[in-house]
Amino acid sequence: MTRETGGILSFVTAEQWGLIEAKMQPKRVKSGYSLFLEGDEAGYLYYIRSGRVKLTKSTEDGKEIILSIQQTGDLIGEFGGIGGLTHSYSAEMTGKGELGIVSLSDLESLLSKHGDLALKFLQWMALSQRITQSRFRDLLLYGKAGALASTLIRASNSYGRVTPDGIVLDMKLNHTELSEMIGATRESVTRMLGAWKEQGTLDTMDGKLMIRDLAALRCMCGCPTFPSCPVELCRL
Repeated sequence: MTRETGGILSFVTAEQWGLIEAKMQPKRVKSGYSLFLEGDEAGYLYYIRSGRVKLTKSTEDGKEIILSIQQTGDLIGEFGGIGGLTHSYSAEMTGKGELGIVSLSDLESLLSKHGDLALKFLQWMALSQRITQSRFRDLLLYGKAGALASTLIRASNSYGRVTPDGIVLDMKLNHTELSEMIGATRESVTRMLGAWKEQGTLDTMDGKLMIRDLAALRCMCGCPTFPSCPVELCRL
């Protein structure tokens, strides 16, 4: 069930991607490496060749919210602004990995010369915006429980492995990280997860969360059925 769709490679052809990749500089990085900080000047896009990247945003009172956890195949960074473009969030590696870094000036030059590539790039940007909007929708319309249920469903699409007993999330998410994803306290997340385990909706396997009743989670967040909500949209 692990998905690799929805990334930039789902939109461009091998030939089109080759044009972008030829402009990239490879970089191996360690866990905790900061790609950029919120407010930094934006001059590059970062393609994840391996590893995972956590995108976060700080609130006025100093709290940190996890916007997304990006994976292999995702392209990260600000693009398309007018004037002095700055990053509206921070990006940090959650483990070691490899990046491909391309400057905005090189990318803009490519897009100006290749209209077909520019169109595909715009389509990818539109999907990225829809993913963000759908996550905010779940939080605003269905409260903390609905937002947590939605986050687990998205995690199952991004990192889920189907077993006879349920869908195991092959990415460990602790209670603090889950609370930062939905803007709740760690204690409230712990209570909700505990209640759902008692109800048989969730379980654990080798220290990882396992979803036993996906339908129950879908009911909590008004999850539409496929194809109205394609898997490439329902992701972390």
